[in-house]
Amino acid sequence: MKKSTAGKNATGAPAGQGPLPEGHPAIAIGKVGVLLVNLGTPDGHDPKNMRKYLAEFLSDARVIEWPKLLWYPILYGIVLNTRPKKSGAAYASIWNRERDESPLRTITRSQSDMLAAALSGHDHVIVDWGMRYGNPSIASRMAALREQGCERILVFPLYPQYSATTTATVNDKVFEYLSALRAMPAVRTVPPYHDDPAYIDALARSIEKHLATLDFAPERVIASYHGIPQSYFQNGDPYHCHCRKTSRLMEERLGWEKGRLMTAFQSRFGPEEWLQPYTDKTIEQLARDGVKNIAVLNPGFVADCLETLEEIAVEGAETFHAHGGEKFSHIPCLNDSAEGMAVIETIVRRELGGWL
Repeated sequence: MKKSTAGKNATGAPAGQGPLPEGHPAIAIGKVGVLLVNLGTPDGHDPKNMRKYLAEFLSDARVIEWPKLLWYPILYGIVLNTRPKKSGAAYASIWNRERDESPLRTITRSQSDMLAAALSGHDHVIVDWGMRYGNPSIASRMAALREQGCERILVFPLYPQYSATTTATVNDKVFEYLSALRAMPAVRTVPPYHDDPAYIDALARSIEKHLATLDFAPERVIASYHGIPQSYFQNGDPYHCHCRKTSRLMEERLGWEKGRLMTAFQSRFGPEEWLQPYTDKTIEQLARDGVKNIAVLNPGFVADCLETLEEIAVEGAETFHAHGGEKFSHIPCLNDSAEGMAVIETIVRRELGGWL
């Protein structure tokens, strides 16, 4: 397709700005970028890469809201000298050895490639992906989209439920990058979609499909979301409300009786009280109460990662079995399945309204 020259003079410079200096490359324009962004991943599971990744993640003031004078001595004096080894071992257990990367990176790349294929009829749209922490960074992918002529960019934080610890910090990084530019692209960011019918339907269908493959009927199904400190919720973070609404809508869509689908929160860190009930304690209590068969899904994660593949599928199962439970199944995230990609494409097409 012939490149658009709208808004440019005969030399390739933006209209009204005169000719480009001799030897200056022509400026690409007229493209629309879509940037999928997930939480992040270390480049390797060795201590050095783990320490680098955890330092970036845990020094984010959106993630740990303690004053730096209080938190940094703990982070650099204790956490980063102990946690990399433990976290590295957990990552090693789920590592994609064929590609030498974490599953989150593998899946996010695939989601980007599949979305690009779905939008291939719009040859002025460029799809890319990045990570809030680790590589590829948001700044590097924003720059790459601009270099390819993207004058408009849709940023999609891949978090259905909004939290300042996730969606907001992605947006922070996007606008931090933009703040250093003289000529900024127009930017849109995707809002939370915790109650979007396409998302709820995709979750319900993925649950139904998975349960149909089991040789048992789970007595309880737990929707396990990543937790946040209670204080964040009390200070106005809507995350808890979004998670509860997602669970309620899933239950209604599935047509299940009250109580079969339970909501819990995982991955707490530090001494603060976090959103409750806790997933590990819920799994343990169900087993103690005589519930023999359960399944767990992670509606807040669009791609399987350490928190789903290791913390739930492995540790959760071990906890259940250790306290008397018999059959445990982890329901995969939507990932790059047909259901998952339908959600991403539906939302992207809607948010690109007027730009396609």
